This record gives sequence, structure tokens and C-alpha cells, in this order.
Amino acid sequence: MVDVKGRWALITGASRGIGYLTALFMAEKGCNLILHGRTAEHCAKALEEVKAFGVEAYAVGAELSDLDAVEKMLQEIDALGVRVDIVLNNAGLQIAYRNEYFKTPVSDYTESFKINTIAPAMICYHFMPKMKEYGFGRILNTTSGIKLDPQQAGYSASKAALDKITIDLGHTVEGTDVMINLTDPGW
Repeated sequence: MVDVKGRWALITGASRGIGYLTALFMAEKGCNLILHGRTAEHCAKALEEVKAFGVEAYAVGAELSDLDAVEKMLQEIDALGVRVDIVLNNAGLQIAYRNEYFKTPVSDYTESFKINTIAPAMICYHFMPKMKEYGFGRILNTTSGIKLDPQQAGYSASKAALDKITIDLGHTVEGTDVMINLTDPGW
């Protein structure tokens, strides 16, 4: 594992679940953190707990379905004046499980794509060029292996699109010490 002590990591969806547990793990290893939640207040508990490890940490908020809010969050992170070396694009949303899948509303797709594909892509496009310039970076995008499940079509399509973006971006950093990967934690 790369020594993360003193580095800065952005973790989306850090208020609970995998994001929260990753934040605690990274803080224990000495990594400074920027914790994202729908609001900064959602990350208050995680922020307090990671700071107890003696690391620097900030909380930022953005509803990922609001792409203007995502851009504002990225500007807020830039204003911190820290170098983000690690990104865990963990936040995501499974809109609905549709037993009558032929009646799946378009909004299942539009909301899923904004949250699960476009927002993580915006974050990647924001930080990857800087990582390439610095000569180091790690991005981990959380995906899903759901296939052949029309009941979750919007969600699974948005994750398949994230997979494609991640694979394509991976080719742009071949031969560097910048890496972008996918993780599928399963249920």
C-alpha cells in the first residue's frame, strides 16, 4: 500500500457506510481528509472522529444531482489550498427497484446518471490533470456489477457508463504514477 501519511484524500459519501469506514481507515494511516456529504453537517460525526487521529480534515457539502453544486464544491476544495492526491468517488444512489420495468420513468436514468456518472466524472476531470502535473494520484470509482437486471436499469446503466469513463481515463495516465481504478464492493 502507498504511504498516505500527510497526503490529502477526498472521499464522497463519507457520512456513512463505505465512505465513513474508509475515512476512519485513512485517518488512522495519517491521511488528511476532505469529507463530502449531501451537506457538510452530515459529515460532522465523521469529521470529529477522523480529527481524533491527529489529521487535518474538512467537510464539504454538495447534492450530487445538482451539477452546479458539484462545481461549487470543487471550487471550495480548491480554496482550501491543499493538494488532493487521492479521490474515492464512493457516493451513489440506486433510485428504485421497478417490478414493472417497462414503466421505468426517464427520471430513473437522469437522476442516476447525474449522481452515479456525471458527478464522479466531473471530480475526475477536475483532479486528474493536477495529479498528472504533480506526478502522483489515485482515484477509485465505486461501481456495481449488476447485469441483466431490468428492474434497476437506470442505476446499472449509470454504473456501466462510469466503468467506461474510468477505463478510458485510465488510458490517459498509462506510464505515470497516477492510477484510476474501479471497485465493486457488492451488496
